[in-house]
Formats: sequence, C-alpha cells, structure tokens
Amino acid sequence: MKADLVKAASEVIPNQQILVNMISRRVRQLCLGHRPLVEYAPGLLAADIALTEIANGKLTYESTFGQNGSAEPAGCAVSDDYRK
Repeated sequence: MKADLVKAASEVIPNQQILVNMISRRVRQLCLGHRPLVEYAPGLLAADIALTEIANGKLTYESTFGQNGSAEPAGCAVSDDYRK
C-alpha cells in the first residue's frame, strides 16, 4: 500500500479499525471481479484502488452502533423473554 494513499484515506475515515475493515472488504470485492469506482493505472494493487476510492469519497460507511436507543451494538441486546 502506498503511504500517501493511506494518509489521504485516513483523513476521510479517521478510525483506523473501520478503515482497515473497509479496505479488506473492498479488496475482497475487487478480487472477486467487482469493478473499481475510480480510474486507476494498470498494475495498481487492489488495496491501493480501495484506498483511492475511500480518499475520493466513493466509499463510505454507516455505523449501526446504538441505533436502537441503547449503548449496545444492534443485535447484542438480550430480550426479557429470553431471561425467563
């Protein structure tokens, strides 16, 4: 991965864990044959293409943490019926 692309992408997605997960998922998609969302030079690695897409704002993420009005991640809350 090119350092300048990592720096540009980290300015768009400051959370390093989210950035790594986004790159990983996008690299997997690109390797499976999905088309890049940006123009790229021949020979550019899939990770560099993913970083370029993030830096250009073509890829974003949506956090689902706490959307149910709780501090727990969605899907991790235990209902009262389960406890009985």
